[in-house]
Amino acid sequence: MIQRTIRFHKLVRSLGVASSLSPSSKNLGVYRCFGTVASPNAEQASDPFEDSYDLDKHEYADVDWDNLGFGLVQTDYMYVMKCSNDGKFEQGQLRRYGNIELNPAAGVLNYGQAIYEGTKAHRKKDGNLLLFRPDQNAMRMKIGAERMCMPSLSVDQFIDAVKQTAQANKRWVPPPGKGSLYIRPLLLGSGPILGLAPSPEYTFLTYASPVRNYFKEGSAPLNVYVEEEYDRASRGGAGGVKTITNYAPVLKALTRAKSKGFSDVLYLDSVHNKNLEEVSSCNIFIVKGNVISTPATSGTILSGVTRRSIIEIARDHGYQVEERVIPVEELSEADEVFCTGTAVGVAPVGSITYQGKRMEYRTGAGTACPQLYSTLVGIQTGQIGDKKGWIVEID
Repeated sequence: MIQRTIRFHKLVRSLGVASSLSPSSKNLGVYRCFGTVASPNAEQASDPFEDSYDLDKHEYADVDWDNLGFGLVQTDYMYVMKCSNDGKFEQGQLRRYGNIELNPAAGVLNYGQAIYEGTKAHRKKDGNLLLFRPDQNAMRMKIGAERMCMPSLSVDQFIDAVKQTAQANKRWVPPPGKGSLYIRPLLLGSGPILGLAPSPEYTFLTYASPVRNYFKEGSAPLNVYVEEEYDRASRGGAGGVKTITNYAPVLKALTRAKSKGFSDVLYLDSVHNKNLEEVSSCNIFIVKGNVISTPATSGTILSGVTRRSIIEIARDHGYQVEERVIPVEELSEADEVFCTGTAVGVAPVGSITYQGKRMEYRTGAGTACPQLYSTLVGIQTGQIGDKKGWIVEID
């Protein structure tokens, strides 16, 4: 305890925080200062996390875990890495969570040159952390970077950044069964550029926030509205990659739908306006008997990591899974509908409204959704043995 206290006071002195605080304090909210301490010097504000500080596996931040939603909770650290002029990323480092500085002419601000990912860390009962398929997020970011004319860090660099971010913010990972730590890697054009062209400099950063249910309905079935006026993505566009430019355009339709009491919006293809694409923030599946169908990712639909995982899990459970074009009319014939995504997990859909007609679906016990969700979460949290090599454990 003496050695640990010395390390703690060394850390708080480097942060400029009153050293009267004790690492054994029950009021763990005092650590919130890590993300808000001001520094007159940008370099001083980027001091890396001290490896000597040994956070106990079962220490927790001062959070009401029972009422956790899907909103930003400021944590302690973020990870930052810059891209040099030769297109190679330098060694990244952990910095205290805080604002970043951008030139007004930065490519991301003027031309939307940026992509992002989303993954989660779960806490096991023994205190260790589990990451779910971070290599898939890394490879998807590489594909997205190529589409957006950006250099990309390697898969190993990406995974290392995610691991460091999770470890440094470990006390913000909810207790088992209370949620997860949502980790958001971002790659953005941070260099100044006036004419339309790729940015001359890039920044990769990763931050995190503890979360629970994405939708305000919690685990209750969603009520979805089929959008016919606005498109989410068009053929030849960037709908198949996770660029930031895909999301602001859906806000108009989403806000309108929510004002009418709907949970989210289901978009149709931009060419024929008759085939299912995806929901604003997740992929969609329909179930008819033993057959589960989902729209094929043909360039306008994001290839979700959760989507890919659920397809494999469903086949393991004996379902026939089809990736194909799905006409909107098939919604009236489906027994069950559900959505998948890193943020939403596997969410049941209770109803879909299309052209004024409300179609209702089976939910709850005996349906595919809870069965698939239970298996997915079991693997993600370590309650089910990982036989697929999907889990990365951090002690």
